Amino acid sequence: MKKIVLAMAMLAVLPASAKEKKVVTEPASAPTTDNVLTEQEQREGWKLLWDGKTTNGWRGAKLQTFPEKGWRIEDGILKVEKASGAESGNGGDIVTEKNYHNFILKVDFKITEGANSGIKYFVDPDMNLGEGSAIGCEFQILDDLRHPDAKLGVKGNRKLGSLYDLIPAPDQKPFDITTWNTACVIVQDNHVEHWLNGVKLLEYERNTQEWNALVAYSKYKNWPNFGNRDGRILLQDHGDEVWYKNVKIKEL
Repeated sequence: MKKIVLAMAMLAVLPASAKEKKVVTEPASAPTTDNVLTEQEQREGWKLLWDGKTTNGWRGAKLQTFPEKGWRIEDGILKVEKASGAESGNGGDIVTEKNYHNFILKVDFKITEGANSGIKYFVDPDMNLGEGSAIGCEFQILDDLRHPDAKLGVKGNRKLGSLYDLIPAPDQKPFDITTWNTACVIVQDNHVEHWLNGVKLLEYERNTQEWNALVAYSKYKNWPNFGNRDGRILLQDHGDEVWYKNVKIKEL
């Protein structure tokens, strides 16, 4: 019982403690065309992680090549195809070919009703050789109203925008399932923030005693040094149809 109380306390305290360090960033202007950087974005050092046409720069999380099924490119949109709803039950997750340290990541996404997916970071493919989804810190992509995962976890830490199974996003957040939404992850050394449609949802500090204690009471407890190392960026196949575009990054 004491362990459960301690875990709940860590969950409540961690986001507040992270506020001691602020990361200030100017949002880039919206592009006039999908999967194209504006002149301002180019000047600021933004790069496209996905070119909108090919699979260049990406591979399967547990493959050396891009998956032959489960993903398709259509009209400038990268689509996870509908399957059984299982983790990596079709084509499997995809990851960048490069590791990232400090960065601002922005991804436009649109989900279908009842869908589940995720944007992960600090992913190490060499530690993800078993079945199921690859492990990494996850910006949860979910239909909170219809997918059962929203009711699991602790204090809603598996809902949209949450740091999956670790830190919950607020219940009240800007999201419209009928249109495109923008997820943003900011990493500055050990400080990390989740944003949704221009609103900050949460922030935390990794590589701390509080962080390690929080991980110890999560599904990641058996993963050595979870979240404390750099890694790749991942888009998740959870067997539901989800669309991605305008995947871009600015290294800091």
